[in-house]
Amino acid sequence: MNRTHGGPDALGVPRWDFSTNANACGPCPTALAAVQQADAQHYPDPTYTALCAALAAFHGVAAQRIVPAGSASEFIVRITAAVAHSGGRQVWLPALAYGDYAQAAQVWGLQRVSEPAQADLLWLCEPSSPLGSAEIMANAVAGQGGVVVLDRAYEPLRLNGECSLSADALDRVWQLWSPNKALGLTGVRGAYAIAPLHGLALAHTLKQRAPSWPLGAHAVAMLTAWVQTDTQRWLAQSRAQLAAWKLAQEEMLEQTGWACLPSEANYFCARAPHPLDLPALRAQGIKLRDTESLGLPGHWRLGVLPPDAQQALKGALAATENE
Repeated sequence: MNRTHGGPDALGVPRWDFSTNANACGPCPTALAAVQQADAQHYPDPTYTALCAALAAFHGVAAQRIVPAGSASEFIVRITAAVAHSGGRQVWLPALAYGDYAQAAQVWGLQRVSEPAQADLLWLCEPSSPLGSAEIMANAVAGQGGVVVLDRAYEPLRLNGECSLSADALDRVWQLWSPNKALGLTGVRGAYAIAPLHGLALAHTLKQRAPSWPLGAHAVAMLTAWVQTDTQRWLAQSRAQLAAWKLAQEEMLEQTGWACLPSEANYFCARAPHPLDLPALRAQGIKLRDTESLGLPGHWRLGVLPPDAQQALKGALAATENE
């Protein structure tokens, strides 16, 4: 199965990578130091007792509601398999969504339906991908009887607005957190989910279905650092910087004829004024990601990068347009 993602490719790491949504202010110094100092000589605690306690305290929930995951994508596959194994047959997805939701459903034989009330498994993402906005149907979907998962990968990178679900509604859905994007450490794979109040039985099942040590020592170090005060302070400061960079990036593109869509996150979608020469851009170190695989053909999703990257993009676009 062909999976479409941004980031490095067969040509290596792009010099100016607009194709991913990682925090361009990163890596976070405290999280990077923790990862570099991780004890890779020994296995982590297979039950992750201390880590789960720290994550639970950070979110103000009981520790038994925390389900460690090798990555967000690993959890997507694992919970889809669990729903299918329990008799689930149908899945509901937003019209525009991360491709792994549909890919996991296809692998496990779940059919996509158009009505949330028909689904056994339902997916939400806020801020959404690719648009970086609130999910229009979030509250209606959260009230359904199936297993509802809210992907919060980009919540720490929300630059304005707020989650459309109330605290009570959040306690009725699964919350999937993958902080490596916010910390600028996407190469460290590690995530966790918070089970809803009524989801402890499924949480137990998911833990039983996990492989041994789904989190290695480096992921444990990153997630432990994630909840620390210094890390959260750095993250807040980075959001202010990203907001300024985002405004400049949108203005630069609009001045060259791009049409930018509104977004609450550190990325946005835009339509180019003419077809792009992707090989020529890639040869100049620029990588962009089109949003066809996310359900939005004819647009590009651009992560917010610093001014030097923006100037490189502007120059490369002008050079390829004139060739």
